[in-house]
Amino acid sequence: MDFKLLQDTICAIATPVGEAGIGLIRLSGPEAHIMARKIFRPKNPDLNPRSHTLHYGWIKDPVSGEQVDEVLLTYMTAPETYTRENIVEINCHSGYAVLNRILELVLATGARLAQPGEFTRRAFLNGRIDLSQAEAVIDIIRSSSEQAMLMANRHLRGDFRQLIEKWRETLIQAQTRLEAFIDFSDDLEGEKEQEGPEYESLREQLLADVTIPLGTTLSKYEQGRVLREGLTLVLVGKPNVGKSSMLNALVGRDRAIVTAAPGTTRDVIEDTFVLKGVQVRVLDTAGIRNEPDEIESFGIERTIRSVSEADVVLWLIDHSRSLTDEDRKVYEAIGESHFIVLLNKSDLAPAFPIETVEQHFPGHRPVFSLSAKTPPDVERLKAFMAETFIMRPLQNCKSQIVPNLRHKECLEQALKALVRTGELLDSNAWGELVSLELEAARVQLEAVLGWGNDGELLDRIFNQFCIGK
Repeated sequence: MDFKLLQDTICAIATPVGEAGIGLIRLSGPEAHIMARKIFRPKNPDLNPRSHTLHYGWIKDPVSGEQVDEVLLTYMTAPETYTRENIVEINCHSGYAVLNRILELVLATGARLAQPGEFTRRAFLNGRIDLSQAEAVIDIIRSSSEQAMLMANRHLRGDFRQLIEKWRETLIQAQTRLEAFIDFSDDLEGEKEQEGPEYESLREQLLADVTIPLGTTLSKYEQGRVLREGLTLVLVGKPNVGKSSMLNALVGRDRAIVTAAPGTTRDVIEDTFVLKGVQVRVLDTAGIRNEPDEIESFGIERTIRSVSEADVVLWLIDHSRSLTDEDRKVYEAIGESHFIVLLNKSDLAPAFPIETVEQHFPGHRPVFSLSAKTPPDVERLKAFMAETFIMRPLQNCKSQIVPNLRHKECLEQALKALVRTGELLDSNAWGELVSLELEAARVQLEAVLGWGNDGELLDRIFNQFCIGK
């Protein structure tokens, strides 16, 4: 983006275009109030408009005098606004013709159509929010569950910023202390005797105040990702073990075709349901067997790819039939994935004891005996998954800030620099080398907040926004 463009006044439709009760057009920039007055006719023309209050009136074409719509208009004066610029919001009726006509009139006054995310970008560049808070705005807009929304709101209110700034301040103090020691070490008697205790004290401070808490925050990433993006379940098993029935039972409707014939599912079938406020994506896959036909082979390849992307694999075994080589093939395909064994068809006579599963397929995984046709059994499975994969991570994350992927990458680089710092301090290395690693860690922390003003990074982030936000 050309940063000169940030000096003009922008406008955009800020609500989805379509038939609805209310639509909103937003202006931001130094001329926003002046431009709005050119097309807005208040009911009481003598009233001096106050900031952050609604004003009733009409939008009219200043050239033809044509009345376009009855509106409520809000003037907001900088700096107490979303962008820290003058803002006008026009609340009108929603519909393509109305919104488009008002937007045309605003553009005719000299405003420029906003680029994607430009309102939030201005809020960032004007210092109202940092980059992590700007990303939280995207997360709120995209949140598909209550938990994702709550996590995003914690970032938006600045919890992450406060934590990063605390760590950064500790690094600055440590670097200042180190630089002072370097500069004045020649004036100190017994330098070698003092260097060891000084380094040890510095290492302990960095370890306790930054390195350990930063590592703890990083450890929450995967749990936070599930809460933010949702949980992916993949149903696997040999043909005709009840995978499609389980999909239908989990989502609460007949999503997949269920027949007695094996190999009915040839491709991956997907649906979603909500579990404890988190969206769960569940995939029914083609059955894995020894001699598939050509189409089934393609389906099995997709099954294996789906397993690699799953948060949890639900491995279904037909409890009414003896275990076979095909079950072994499924076990090998699952590999090291996190999985739960479901001994399905418990409404029929069991063909083997539960202990046989552990004997044939070693590994301490949960084993459930259930029937996909029995609602209480399915609810029991859901309750277990909710407690294990949602409620426990949620409790862990409530007291911690959870980074997104970009934050994670920055924090990982910062942690590596801090580990190298500790190693240098342990070996009594040159103070200048220690200072360089502290600097590297601080730069990575600042990158989380967007303090480096990397134009390419900003473009990549803000281009994810819709126009009008």
